[in-house]
Amino acid sequence: MAVAALVSQQPLCFSNSIATGRTRHKPWLPTKTIILNPQKKAHLCPISCSSSSSSSSSSTSQSPETNAETAESCVNLGLSLFSKGRVKDALVQFDTALSLDPNPVEAQAALYNKACCHAYCGEGKKAADCLRTALRDYNLKFGTILNDPDLASFRALPEFKELQEEARLGGEDIGYSFRRDLKLIGEVQAPFRGVRRFFSVALSAAAGISLFFTVPRLLRAIEGGDDAPDLIETAENLAINIGGIIVFITLFLWDNKKEEEQLAQISRDETLSRLPLRLSTNRIVELVQLRGTVRPVILAGRKETVSLAIQKAERFRTDLLRRGVLLVPVIWGEGRAPQVEKKGFGLAPKAAAALPSIGEDFEKRAQSITAKSKLKSEIRFKAEVVSPSEWERWIRDQQKSEGVTPGEDVYIILRLDGRVRRSGKGMPDWQQIVQELPPMEALLSKLER
Repeated sequence: MAVAALVSQQPLCFSNSIATGRTRHKPWLPTKTIILNPQKKAHLCPISCSSSSSSSSSSTSQSPETNAETAESCVNLGLSLFSKGRVKDALVQFDTALSLDPNPVEAQAALYNKACCHAYCGEGKKAADCLRTALRDYNLKFGTILNDPDLASFRALPEFKELQEEARLGGEDIGYSFRRDLKLIGEVQAPFRGVRRFFSVALSAAAGISLFFTVPRLLRAIEGGDDAPDLIETAENLAINIGGIIVFITLFLWDNKKEEEQLAQISRDETLSRLPLRLSTNRIVELVQLRGTVRPVILAGRKETVSLAIQKAERFRTDLLRRGVLLVPVIWGEGRAPQVEKKGFGLAPKAAAALPSIGEDFEKRAQSITAKSKLKSEIRFKAEVVSPSEWERWIRDQQKSEGVTPGEDVYIILRLDGRVRRSGKGMPDWQQIVQELPPMEALLSKLER
């Protein structure tokens, strides 16, 4: 959830959560508003409501200008109320902020926090409307919605699926930023698609121009005469041009269809990467943090079917561990009635922070290696899903894309890079998986990373 604690004489920053971590944008000019915490410099960041819980300390002496109600002060007050669990009062403050002619950053923060309040109350439609407005009018990044653990309950609702589909297709009502990001990833995975489409359009145009000149020649050939072209040759040229136009247009449309399918798969992969797991040490991580470390095997189905598959996997435990297999059981129906613990905000366990990249300084690289080694030591043979409704929704979407009836028992094997390796109906043949997957130290596994 967004946090907007403002500090006198301190710049206010806005940060977004992305797939590789959190980046911080340039600070914007502060105004004189209520000081929620004079000891700490606070930021406006729609990521987690937990960071707002520390911003409710006593304020120092303020000038009369400070007491004036502004959009910033209303957002601050709303966050303070939200951190205490007073959701209805927080909603009133966010609505007030939106009515006070806020600037784009304040409006985005108010709408995003308002959406988080609605999501906490289970009001999916209202949350989606707020997020849709923030995406369309105030440049909210869709990745923020995907990454925020405080919106986990919203991501399990059908309203989120509708919002995600709108964002994938792009348009005036939702914005194009998410689709643009997906297309950039798609171009990396299929770098020659643009070239193929260019030649399809160019050759179709060439065939069309040739057809434009061939039709009059055919009419002259039909009429006959001394200067008339050969009828058979002209008819052959006409047929070639028409056939070329049909072929190249078909290839162009086929490429467009494949691109849409690819963007839908990338969108599902991004959603999958943000699904949370609980390791054997009770630590909660997102699936993206396990990339390059394990090959998750998702077992989805009835409880008795999944339990039997796990028992069979125990016979190959040593071989599967050598291949980095991590079992992820998902029982149908477990996520239909999630229980919300109303312990206030900021108390929900968060996934571990993303590891620093190799491009950073030596100290951070050392911390990255240490953290990854520690995470690897915590991984065992089986993990427990957190937020089962999110997992179940993703699996059902994957079943639809593969032409499988949603709700059937299925297994999904992921690669080391987090993408889907293969899937199938029923439960997997563990002996076949042992033969198929290379050991973690093998060259093929290193290339898979």
